[in-house]
Amino acid sequence: MAEKTKSRRAALRGMSDADTTAIIADAHKSIYQFRKDRLSKPVENVKVVKNARKEIARILTIRREKQLGIEHKG
Repeated sequence: MAEKTKSRRAALRGMSDADTTAIIADAHKSIYQFRKDRLSKPVENVKVVKNARKEIARILTIRREKQLGIEHKG
C-alpha cells in the first residue's frame, strides 16, 4: 500500500501544473457526482469523497513544495 502511494506521489511530482489542475477538477467533479447520485440511489463506494479529498490535498501539497523549492529524494 505504501509503495503504491509513493509511486503516485512521484508521478504527481513529475506532472505540470496544467495536468495537476485537471486532476483536481476531476476530483471535484467526482465529489459533486457522488453527492448528486447519493440523493437518488444507493451508492456502492462510499469512500469516493474521502479518496478524492486526499488526492486534492496531495496535489496541493506537492504544488506548494514546488513553490518553496523543496525537493524529495527517491
